[in-house]
Amino acid sequence: MDRRAAEVKALEGRLAYDFQDRSLLEAALTHSSVSDGANKKIRHNERLEFLGDRVLGLLAAEALVRQDPESREGELTRRQAALVSGKTCAQVARGLGLAGALRLSGSTSSQGGRDNDRILGDAMEALMAAVYLDGGLEAARGVFELAWREALAAAVTAAGKEPKTALQEWAMAQALPLPVYEMVSKVGPAHAPVFTVEARVQGYAPARATAASLREAEKGAARALLEREGVA
Repeated sequence: MDRRAAEVKALEGRLAYDFQDRSLLEAALTHSSVSDGANKKIRHNERLEFLGDRVLGLLAAEALVRQDPESREGELTRRQAALVSGKTCAQVARGLGLAGALRLSGSTSSQGGRDNDRILGDAMEALMAAVYLDGGLEAARGVFELAWREALAAAVTAAGKEPKTALQEWAMAQALPLPVYEMVSKVGPAHAPVFTVEARVQGYAPARATAASLREAEKGAARALLEREGVA
């Protein structure tokens, strides 16, 4: 077994996935520079990269919604974008040792292609597409959850806890009753109401917040109380 073949086999082991159609794996790991000149018929990873971007988008969105069902759409969108960015894909590729399995032209390799974020990120996207085509969505999900484990954990940690959850845990840590939320007022027309809510924790002054929905007002009040007490 030559050196690259050994690297490809090791990569499959780290992915915990064995390809049935090895031509898909080879295409995913082949950079377009290989098909330059006389090698135009060699299949490279650009088309797989296009599909892999969409597969990753779905899997990242699914994982974020499952891990943090309380987050708003805007926050989920920002975190998804970070998870599927070229930089993150390149980091994941490095963590898997994908560089050694890449098939590059001699000139691209000598110019540092194996440590190029764009090349690594594109190859990682293509690899996810190859897994999807070879084994279906469930196989792609398994590889994603394994390969993106650290990136997912970092995304959730960076987002911080949902304010009501954080306030509840803070109260429990002090052996206090659970927080109570009371709607102080609801004003405005029926199609555009504005809610003011008060969050209360026994032994502490209440905190208020106003928002266009009761849920967001409760979250804002919880956040305000935490910030005032120096917890958030």
